[in-house]
Amino acid sequence: MKKTLKLIIICTIIFITNHCFAQNVHFVKNGIIEFEKRSNMYALIKKRINTRNETYMQQAFDAYKKNNPQFKSAKSTLKFNSDKGLYKFEEEAVPANNNWLNSNPIADLKNIIATDFKTETSTTQKSVYEATYLVKDSIRKINWKITDETRDIAGYECRRANAIIMDSVYVVAYYSNQIAVSGGPESFAGLPGMILGLALPHENITWFATKVTEVTVPEKELLPPTKGKPVDNAGLKKVLTAAMKDWGEYAQPDLKAFSL
Repeated sequence: MKKTLKLIIICTIIFITNHCFAQNVHFVKNGIIEFEKRSNMYALIKKRINTRNETYMQQAFDAYKKNNPQFKSAKSTLKFNSDKGLYKFEEEAVPANNNWLNSNPIADLKNIIATDFKTETSTTQKSVYEATYLVKDSIRKINWKITDETRDIAGYECRRANAIIMDSVYVVAYYSNQIAVSGGPESFAGLPGMILGLALPHENITWFATKVTEVTVPEKELLPPTKGKPVDNAGLKKVLTAAMKDWGEYAQPDLKAFSL
């Protein structure tokens, strides 16, 4: 009888403690997240070297490594509330690197993406070479596999999730359910919390949050972009495939980059 009573008391204490803790947990629903995108240029350039071009490409690559850092970085922000988000890159504060090897579609990709979490739609302004497209479509559906692995990002405990998109692109994401919005950088979303860390390991690209500021974001700062030729994802893929039909194997990295 005493053991039973003791067990009931312990269980009651645990229940009350957990209930009080849950009531005191603060969930962020508005704010600005600062991200850093890092592209491993050495790895990306090395992938372009093959038996047909290695004579001049290897020499150019060796010269590039002597004068350029391994990683190219770019700053971006995600402004959000519980209903909408706007992701965009900051203006470059340093002169552009004119080395031809420094140009890479996936590393240079700087989309502006407005997401409506309620309607599960997005509007993306994409610069594709000399053209600009305004891609309106539903949010990408991703079959995430949530794991037990965690890590701290920008002061938030994040859980890891893995996925495959576009049939072959492996994605690793770290999300925090303390930020109660199912969003993330670029076109990645669909987890039970905000994605603060994102990696495409085989594409040599990462996005990680460096700072999270909880603040009310005015609606005018969440308006979708309006510049560009209207199209949906299927339409853009059709245009790109037709434009690159004679590129052979060289078309694949560009098609992959512009489809993210």
